[in-house]
Amino acid sequence: MANEFYALLGRMRYITRWGLMRNTFSENIQEHSHQVAVLAHALGLIRREILGLPGPDPEKCAVAALYHDASEILTGDLPTPIKYYNPSIKTAYKQVEKIAGEQLLDKLPPQLRKAYEAYVLEEDEDVLPIVKAADKLSAYIKCVEEQKAGNTEFDSAARQTLAALEALDSPELSWFMENCLGAFSLNLDQL
Repeated sequence: MANEFYALLGRMRYITRWGLMRNTFSENIQEHSHQVAVLAHALGLIRREILGLPGPDPEKCAVAALYHDASEILTGDLPTPIKYYNPSIKTAYKQVEKIAGEQLLDKLPPQLRKAYEAYVLEEDEDVLPIVKAADKLSAYIKCVEEQKAGNTEFDSAARQTLAALEALDSPELSWFMENCLGAFSLNLDQL
């Protein structure tokens, strides 16, 4: 039996995000997953170290974020307007993601499967809110960077994503947005 899990993960770089939008620069799910991992780790640390609140281990948040879109290796990236069009489609797509996640886990040596299961299947209820916030934050940062490049195609997505971020009950996300988000609008000389 070949253990194809890691080779399949390497194919994340071929899955492009924002397929329905005109992009100034493309983004794939490998790049996105890295950014979400960095942001999830930061949000976990902010929660624990700055706000002094209990919460999940920041390192577990980062690892979960690395794998949060792994099922898209097999499913592709379904555009948000379709994925969330109605509850039936959202539920069906969650089932497809779970099946794809199970298929990925089957590509691991049996001794490693349990170690990856909660990450690939997004089963850790403590970590999930941090990863979801980081995922949405990453989408908003993409919008900000596209707008910075003069791409008005992302104006509506930016408004909708910002509203979704503001609706989350996440003190660590609020702190990040107040203290760190503005820097994403700066150019290299301004940083």
